[in-house]
This record gives sequence, C-alpha cells and structure tokens, in this order.
Amino acid sequence: MQTVLHKAESRGHASHGWLNSYHTFSFAGYSDPSRVHFGVLRVLNDDTVAGGMGFGTHPHDNMEIISIPLSGDLEHKDNMGNHGIIRRGDVQVMSAGTGVAHSEKNHNKDQEVKFLQIWVFPNQRGVKPRYAQQTFRAEDRHNQFQQVISPSPDDAGVWIHQDAWFSLGDFDPGFQTEYQVKKAGNGVYAFVLEGEVTINGQKLHRRDGLGSWDTDSLSIQADSQAQLLLMDVPMSL
Repeated sequence: MQTVLHKAESRGHASHGWLNSYHTFSFAGYSDPSRVHFGVLRVLNDDTVAGGMGFGTHPHDNMEIISIPLSGDLEHKDNMGNHGIIRRGDVQVMSAGTGVAHSEKNHNKDQEVKFLQIWVFPNQRGVKPRYAQQTFRAEDRHNQFQQVISPSPDDAGVWIHQDAWFSLGDFDPGFQTEYQVKKAGNGVYAFVLEGEVTINGQKLHRRDGLGSWDTDSLSIQADSQAQLLLMDVPMSL
C-alpha cells in the first residue's frame, strides 16, 4: 500500500472577504506541483461563503462537479434551466460535458454557507451536460458508510461519468470498520470532516486528507465523534 498525507494546515488558502477557501489540490492562485490531483480527483475545495454573496455565472466543460453542503443554504442556477437550493444532507452533481454555465451563491444574507466543491475528471469527454441532486438521510450513515456517488444510475447515490464511489460516515468514538475498495486499481482519498480518526494506523484530525492506493481495503477507527468522506477513484487519468 502507498499513501499520501495532506495535513489540514498544509492546504492552499485564499481569502477574498466574501469567500474563504482551502484547497487540498492546486487551484486558482495556489499551485503546488506535488499536489495537482489524486488519480482522477482534481479539486477538493473547502469553501465558506458570506451571507448573500457567491460565484457569478461562469463556464465549465468536461468535468464532473460535485457539491456537498456542510451548513447553510447554497443556491444554484445554470443555463440548463435548473434553479434550486441545496442544504446539508444534499449532494449535487453537474456533468459539465460539452459546456455549461452556472452560478452559486449563499441563499441567506444573515448566515454563512459552507460546502465542499469537488471536481473529478470524467471517463468520457463531450457528453451532454446534466444536473442532478439527491437528499440523503443522516441516520443512514450512523456507524456505517452511506454511498452518495456512484458510476451508475442503477447504483446507490447520484451517478457520475467515472468509476468512482463517494461515501459519508458519521461514527461514534471507538467505532471500527473496514472499507473495501470498490474497483481493482482504484485508490481512496479520505477527508476528515469533523473529529479524529485513524486509518491503517495513521492518525487524522479535522480536515486532514489521506490518499491510499495499491490496497484493497482500509481499516478505520473513530477516535472521537467523527464525520468522514471517502472518495474511491481510479488512479489513472
């Protein structure tokens, strides 16, 4: 097994007043040749947007874009005719494909919105753009993994154009489990949302990231009340 550890404090950081963003991988003004991507996982941004503020309409193409709200209400609008709000418990996917333009803003003026913005390289280029979102029950990830992203509309979660599976878990202190890698050759990037966990002997704290590959399973222990996101992705672009 091979691993790469990204401590929370080592991430890139951009503060624009209305936006406070931490970048696990190179993004915008943050560039680190050793941290461009983990397999097909290209962007993992931890964003906080001030009340009433947001990202104006901007384009994307040939990327699977995943938004996972952590708190607050995120308002989405795009040129495919989609307009709605996503909240904690929702997962949103936009397959940019041949091209899409969208905006994201904090729906509320009196509180922040916090969310993860994640980009995954697709396994097909030039697909028809699409939008999807799904609400997941918190109780279905208590001391177990809840699959929220998958490669197929016939599988659990919102599907994307990639052999990737994302799972969320909320764990009690002392809880232990094994995660089986979904596809041979995939790696798993673990991102600690809250609390402390130990994965294959490596202690991780809030917002730490650990990428593991050349293995078929992970041994996970919650060292406190913890929330964890696992991204099981192909390692070859």
